[in-house]
Amino acid sequence: MSPLRRPELLAPAGSLEMMRTAFAYGADAVYAGQPRYSLRVRNNSFGKLDVLAAGMEEARAAGKTFYLVANIYPHNAKIRSFEEDMAPVIALRPDALIMADPGLMMMVRERWPEVDIHLSVQANTTNYASVRFWQSAGVKRIILSRELSLDEVKEIRDACPEMELEVFVHGALCIAYSGRCLLSGYFNHRDPNQGTCTNSCRWDYKLHEAKDDEAGDSRPIGNMPLGNPQGMGTVGTALGGGARHAQGAKVWLLEEGSRPGELMPVEEDEHGTYILNSRDLRAVEHVQKLVEIGVDSLKIEGRTKSPYYVARTCQGYRQAIDDAVAGRPFDLGLLGQLEGLASRGYTDGFYQRHHTPEHQNYLRGHSESGRSLLVGEVVGYSGERGLAEVEVKNRFGIGDRLEFVAPAGPRDALAERIEDADGQPLSLIPGSGRRVWMPLPEGVAPGEPCYIARYV
Repeated sequence: MSPLRRPELLAPAGSLEMMRTAFAYGADAVYAGQPRYSLRVRNNSFGKLDVLAAGMEEARAAGKTFYLVANIYPHNAKIRSFEEDMAPVIALRPDALIMADPGLMMMVRERWPEVDIHLSVQANTTNYASVRFWQSAGVKRIILSRELSLDEVKEIRDACPEMELEVFVHGALCIAYSGRCLLSGYFNHRDPNQGTCTNSCRWDYKLHEAKDDEAGDSRPIGNMPLGNPQGMGTVGTALGGGARHAQGAKVWLLEEGSRPGELMPVEEDEHGTYILNSRDLRAVEHVQKLVEIGVDSLKIEGRTKSPYYVARTCQGYRQAIDDAVAGRPFDLGLLGQLEGLASRGYTDGFYQRHHTPEHQNYLRGHSESGRSLLVGEVVGYSGERGLAEVEVKNRFGIGDRLEFVAPAGPRDALAERIEDADGQPLSLIPGSGRRVWMPLPEGVAPGEPCYIARYV
């Protein structure tokens, strides 16, 4: 049996700090957006050409890889400016462009034939025939649809052995088919498919059961919550407009938290409704299988997340990849470590349609004592005092059990000594906006990035 090939660990980067953190915690590559042409306009410091140049140069110097995302489906106005806008960016020599629109890809192929193209997940590639088509068009790598099972990924790998394949293993899931959501455009006229998504699927919603009145309009059954004592709201059109009532469908009224009393009809049939929040993807327990299949790149979602998020996810998936390649069993502790991140609950997505007893044990058998809350980031070190300077993010104090998340691995320690800048002892730091000094546990080197979490 030939040795297993080590896949690339690909991390998100919305800033230089995020990129540096990803590399420090085990990522082989990062991806960043070109704001006008990617699906992440906000929280993206790489919109400045000098910052983008610095990022690519640092990545090359570290022997790492930097991919640039240009994956929107543009309207005509952006087509006209595309080549002019992209020329200085491509001159910086990104390792590949991540793209979805065939027209933009054709333009890149004609003007910059030397540039590698990776097909974005936005293109929803779900079968090996599509992979072969894109291969014939000169695409180097396919980022497969999130909607595929492990068996389907393997079938594509077997049918297309020469094509590089990439899959998502962690991060947010869309409530629509791989990013093709209309909610943000409906509420705010900010088109998710042009990079301006406001994450409307994650707002605070309430559902009210409804029935039709004599005029055929849907009205809430019973009393509305406090704030609308009349028990009635302004009933708008169904999401997306048009006819609402399908045969046998039940109607609910959707109320968004910042729009009290403005009710939107939503149909529910025997399959449920499809406008509310999805759990986040966490597929660390499937890394071994993905490595065995021969997937080339395992991708973490989250360009608008924090450096702490990147540190924890990269560290966890780095270990999972290394263990799989070395033939070591899956470490259940990784599930607990990832529980420490803010999430909307986890799912392994579509990878395993029917969980085996082994995977059920993974999901139920790990200890939840690993759950933790970020409370600080090490921002300096005083050799004279022998203490690290910590920027406080959340409340913690003497006696708390802390986890120091460092590139060499997490280290646990009790908080036994905390001081202010003048050396005065502190027993409790009530919240963010402060800087304190404390010792680092053995195994955490001064000068390396380090985040501190409190077990909860």
